[in-house]
Amino acid sequence: MAAENGHIDAQYNLARLYYNGEETEKNLEKALYWYQKAAENGQIDAQFCLATLYYFGENIEKALKEAFYWYQKAAENGHIYAQLNVAGLYYNGKEIEKNLEKSFYWCQKAAENGLDKAQCNLALLYENGEGTEKKLEKAFYWYQKAAENGHIEAQYKLALSYYDGNGTEKNLEESFHWYQKAAENGYVHAQYNLASLYYLEKETENNLEKAFYWYQKAAENGQINAQYNLAVCYINGEGTEKKLEKAFYWYQKAAENGHIDAQFRFALSYYNGEGTEKNLEKSFYWYQKAAENGHIDAQYNLASLFENEEETEKNLEKAFYWYQKAAENGHIDAQFKLASSYHDGKETEKNLEKAFFWYQKAAENGHIYAQFRFALSYYDGKEAEKNLEKALYWFQKAAENGFEMAQYILASLYENGKGTEKNLEKAFYWYQKAVEDGHVDAKFKLASSYHDGKGTEKNLEKAFYWIQKAAKNGNIDAQYNLATCYANGEGTEKNLEKAFYWYQKAAENEQNCAQFRLALSYYYGKGTEKNLEKSFYWYQKAAGNGEISSQYELATLYYNGKGTEKNLEKTLY
Repeated sequence: MAAENGHIDAQYNLARLYYNGEETEKNLEKALYWYQKAAENGQIDAQFCLATLYYFGENIEKALKEAFYWYQKAAENGHIYAQLNVAGLYYNGKEIEKNLEKSFYWCQKAAENGLDKAQCNLALLYENGEGTEKKLEKAFYWYQKAAENGHIEAQYKLALSYYDGNGTEKNLEESFHWYQKAAENGYVHAQYNLASLYYLEKETENNLEKAFYWYQKAAENGQINAQYNLAVCYINGEGTEKKLEKAFYWYQKAAENGHIDAQFRFALSYYNGEGTEKNLEKSFYWYQKAAENGHIDAQYNLASLFENEEETEKNLEKAFYWYQKAAENGHIDAQFKLASSYHDGKETEKNLEKAFFWYQKAAENGHIYAQFRFALSYYDGKEAEKNLEKALYWFQKAAENGFEMAQYILASLYENGKGTEKNLEKAFYWYQKAVEDGHVDAKFKLASSYHDGKGTEKNLEKAFYWIQKAAKNGNIDAQYNLATCYANGEGTEKNLEKAFYWYQKAAENEQNCAQFRLALSYYYGKGTEKNLEKSFYWYQKAAGNGEISSQYELATLYYNGKGTEKNLEKTLY
C-alpha cells in the first residue's frame, strides 16, 4: 500500500476514508492514526484534520494542546482555515493564553489569503482596536473585501459603515445596496435595518409595503425588534391591512422574547380588548413584567391599577411605590401624581417639602397642571416661601401652555401689579386668552376691561357682550352688572324688565347690591309691578348681608310701616 510505504497524500486520503466510512467501515482510531502519520510527514490538510479531531474529541480523548499544536503547524504551512482557527484560539484565550496581537497576526494572514470569514474578523479587529490600533478605514477595506466575496455578516457591516460614515464617506445608496444583499442572503439584522430604511421613507405606499415585507421576514427569523415593528404595522395598517389579531400575535411574540415596549403594548391589548378578549388579569401580569423591566409608562399604569383596584386588590403602598419608580425614571404624570400624594397625604404621609420637590420636577418637564400647582406654592407660601415673582413665572409658563386658570390669575397679577409691574395691556391680553380657553370668570373681567377702558379702548357694546356671556354662565357679579347695563342703557337699549330679571337672578345668588336694587325695583315698580312687601323682603335680605343703603331703607320702611308693620324699635336698631 502507498500509505504504508510513506506516501503522505495516500496516508491523508486513507485517513479520510476511515473517517467518513467510505469503501470501508468507519473507524476513527485508524483515521486518527493515518492523519497523524500524514501530519508528521508534513501533509497540511492532514495537520488541520488532526487538529480538528483533537479539538472536538470525536471518540478520542479531547486534547486541546495537541489541537493547538497541529492547527499552528498547518497555519505556518499556509492552511487558511488553520490560520483562522489559530487566530480564534488566541482571541478567545480558553485553550491557550489570550493574545490579541497574535490573533490579529493570524487573522491577517488568512484574510490576505482570501478567506472571507477571516477578512470580516480582521475588519472587526480594526474596528474595535483589538490587537492593533483602531483604524476605521482599514476596517472598511476588509469589510468590503469580505462582502464582495459573499460573506453575509460583512455585507451587513459594510452597509452599517456606509450608513454611519465609518471609515468612508456616508453613502445611503451604498448602505441600502448592501443591506439588501445581506437581507436577501438571510441576515436577520440586515432584514430589520432594510425594513426600517423603507419605513423611514414611508411617504409612498410602495415603501411601506416593502418595509412590512422585510419586517415580516426578520420577525419570522426571530428578530425581536422586527416582531414589535411588525405588530405596529398591523395595528396602524401600514404596508398591509389593519389586523388587530395579528398585531396581538406579534406583540405576544416580542413580549415573550423580552421586548419591553412589546410587553407594555401587549398589556394594553389585553386591557382594551384589542385583537383579543379583554383580560385585566393578563393585562396586569404584562404591565408588571414591563414595569419590572423599567418601562416607565407600564410603571405608571401599574400604579394606577393598584390605586383603582382593577383586577388586583387595592394597594395604596404598591401604587405609591410604582408612581415613585415612574417618577424617578422621568414620567411626568407620575411626578405630578407623586407630588399630589405628598401634598394630600394619600398613599403616604403628608410632606409638603417633597410635594414641592415633585411639583417642581413635573413643572420643569412641562406638566401644565404641575406648573400651575408649583406657581400656587410660591403664591400662597404653603409649600415654599412666598415669592410672587416666581409665582408669576410659573403662572406664565402654565398660561402659555393653555391652562385657563393660570391665564386668569396671571392677568390678575398684571392688573394689580403683584410680582411684576402693573400692566393693564398684559392683563387684558391674558383675560382674553383665558376667555378663549373657557374660563367663565375671565369673561366678567374682560367685560370690565372694555367697560372701564383698562388695557384696551373703552367699548360699551363689547363690555355688554361679555357681561351677558358671563352672566349666562352663572357669574353673580356679571348678572348684577348686566342688570345695570339694561337699567342704564349701557352698551344696549334700556330695558327695565330685563334689568329686573337679572337683578333677581343675582339677588337669588346672594349678591347684596342686586338685592338692594331688586328691593328698589319692587318699591318703585320699575320693570315689575310695585310690591312693598317684596321690597321689604329684599331690603331685609340685603341689609342682613351688610348692604348699608338697604339698612337705611329698611329702617325707613319700619318707621313708615310700609311693606311691614310700623316698628320704631326696629327702626332704631
